[in-house]
Amino acid sequence: MDLNKIMNDLEKKHPGENEYLQAVREVLESIEEVVNENPHFQTAGIIERIVEPDRVLMFKVPWVSDDGNVEVNLGYRVQFNNAIGPYKGGLRFHPSVNLSILKFLGFEQIFKNSLTTLPMGGGKGGSDFNPKGKSDKEIMRFCQAFMLELWRLIGPDTDVPAGDIGVGGKEIGYLYGMYKKLQREHTGVLTGKGLAWGGSLVRPEATGFGAVYFAQEMLKTKGESFEGKTVAVSGFGNVAWGATSKITELGGKVVTISGPDGYVHDPEGISGEKIEYLLELRASNQDIVAPYADEFPEATFHAGKRPWEVKVDVALPCATQNELDENDAKNLINNGCKCVAEGANMPSTPEAVHLLQKAGILFGPGKAVNAGGVATSGLEMTQNAEKLAWTREEVDAKLHHIMKSIHQACVDHGRKGDGTVDYVKGANVAGFLKVANAMIDQGII
Repeated sequence: MDLNKIMNDLEKKHPGENEYLQAVREVLESIEEVVNENPHFQTAGIIERIVEPDRVLMFKVPWVSDDGNVEVNLGYRVQFNNAIGPYKGGLRFHPSVNLSILKFLGFEQIFKNSLTTLPMGGGKGGSDFNPKGKSDKEIMRFCQAFMLELWRLIGPDTDVPAGDIGVGGKEIGYLYGMYKKLQREHTGVLTGKGLAWGGSLVRPEATGFGAVYFAQEMLKTKGESFEGKTVAVSGFGNVAWGATSKITELGGKVVTISGPDGYVHDPEGISGEKIEYLLELRASNQDIVAPYADEFPEATFHAGKRPWEVKVDVALPCATQNELDENDAKNLINNGCKCVAEGANMPSTPEAVHLLQKAGILFGPGKAVNAGGVATSGLEMTQNAEKLAWTREEVDAKLHHIMKSIHQACVDHGRKGDGTVDYVKGANVAGFLKVANAMIDQGII
């Protein structure tokens, strides 16, 4: 495999799609050795086929605001690869959404979904619509208009979207309601649904729970656990909420939380009523965390900064892509951090990853660490297909088992000669092999 030629060709075909190109390079660097050892992958053009989506669907979404103005946003669905199952991946509603970000997320989703051991392909979608500051009626009208374009492209055995940034239970409800009206049937075509109409327990906090379960397995390789550890978490959405709750349950102490405005440092720990307050703050449509420091005087707010300067044992970046850079990595290393687990999608820059790995810090990549969300979505699909509803304990136990299996797959494919584990390589190789072999079996299509 000529990595440089592949990347040069991609850069010419997709100029300026930096997030997508970054994600592809990170995967190809990890799997280069296994591809070269298996010439049938090259003969079948697996790399050239897997780095390009099956199709990219782009459409306009006109909707009417409360004051009667007609607004127009762009909608997308990237159906990347369905070799092992129907396309599966979230919908993101955020002003930053563009084709590069959705292609990066869809590409990552292929390998993340493969790691779960469940039969799911990779896809992603969304819109540059911003639900922040919009009324419920405006969000409903936008979601209905979005689904008017999307509904023909999806189905329980074709493409199963879920939520992501800006798409929570409310948005999934509006999207599902319109799909049901158009399709005239109840199906498991969206995950993250309400419990009363096909949703799964644990789904909102599943990504955070899964990230902690994976980090727990990483710590076990060093004979350690979360008990007594201080932890930095970024973001304050569902992932951060789930992670903070589970870390507290396992005896750790989360001391940071962050938003676009900066981060809060609470040396006494974020638990109990403090987590409840963050949920209220998030529900208020204020995308800021500064009020936390006003509510709890023992905490301090650091405007415009990220939490990676705080001295902690474990770091969980749970906000967004490229939020942890080279300088942040240096701070974590100098402060004695032992483990970094990516709760978000590609939150660490390549330079940061290199430094953390070079320093011998346990580093878990997002496609493995945050696979708990889509894994639980897969469990929701199973419950829908069987017309069953599992208990919270059943879902949590299955999630825990899946995350342990993902960790073991990373160890199996990422163990180095000195006994340490390259989790990035392990995750990429394990995820790639399953998909590549399925593509070989199914021929050139």
